[in-house]
Amino acid sequence: MEALAVRLSGLDPYVDGAMRIVAFYDTLMRRRVDLAALARASAGLAECVAGIRLHGTGRSTRVSPHGTQASTPPAPASTEAPITLDEEEIGTVWLERPGPPNPLDEVLLDRFAIAAAAAAERYGPARTTMADPALVELAVSAESDDAARARALRLLGFAPDLPVHVVAVRTCLPLDRVGTLVCPARPVKAAPLADVGVILATTLDRTGFPAGVRAGIGATDSPDRAWRQARTALRFTSAREPVVHHAELGALALLADIPAEAVRDNPDVTAIARLSPEDLETLDTYCATASVRRAADVLHLHHSSIARRLDHIGKTLTLDLTTPTGLTRARLALTTWRLLDD
Repeated sequence: MEALAVRLSGLDPYVDGAMRIVAFYDTLMRRRVDLAALARASAGLAECVAGIRLHGTGRSTRVSPHGTQASTPPAPASTEAPITLDEEEIGTVWLERPGPPNPLDEVLLDRFAIAAAAAAERYGPARTTMADPALVELAVSAESDDAARARALRLLGFAPDLPVHVVAVRTCLPLDRVGTLVCPARPVKAAPLADVGVILATTLDRTGFPAGVRAGIGATDSPDRAWRQARTALRFTSAREPVVHHAELGALALLADIPAEAVRDNPDVTAIARLSPEDLETLDTYCATASVRRAADVLHLHHSSIARRLDHIGKTLTLDLTTPTGLTRARLALTTWRLLDD
């Protein structure tokens, strides 16, 4: 490493210095240094503590300018940069410079992060969540044979003796973030398929889905069957129930197989379409609770207000919502009407 022993303090702060930093890290990458050696070289170049943290392990490496493990308490990072691999953020590199940042710190961190990604991929543990969509599709497609599916799952990092949960997701958040939240223990893989995201995970924490995410969960016996179930369950999600497991739908899952033309011709469903958003929320809450008072508690309204709304809704639907038959018809109509949007 002696040939690489340059210092930022001796570099021109502009183009020449930046080019020498790029050459410095190119040499490190050609020598295939590991993360520990990369941190030592970066700390020596920057003349301050340099650090690396990989999200997959949660561990941090802090090295002093002398090439030893930093013994001082961690200081706030003066500058930092994300480590990105396959368009996924897998960690962070940073400098702990006591004074103001050096003009070349940004260039150094950029190359430091690139070199760290290469080292993590080569030596591990990179543990990226995002996977090749073609490989994920092969694992969940009904057109794949058992041998191809098993090979795809093995390449994705799943052991043959472990169950694989399959989740269909609609979200504006990055899929890798959602995947690590619902399966922090890993392995977990995610990829976009058409307009839906798919997450494959060995374990699944239903409470880990962030707000705003809609998720349908399939069974674990067969990935292709689970994927069909997960997409069906996703259609039954709502603002009140954003995460739905197919197994919990029971006979309600049969509603997803009704042709759209038959749904649109049903008078109960067409009546649902005439309700206002406020009435739809009231009816949905009442169907879920089967109680005027419990619905009032959920909606933070007086029970008499809910009773008046339900009376109005019942007249619009020509149903008596106080009877079991009327409530069942209303729930089926509301659920089936929602399926038209998916």
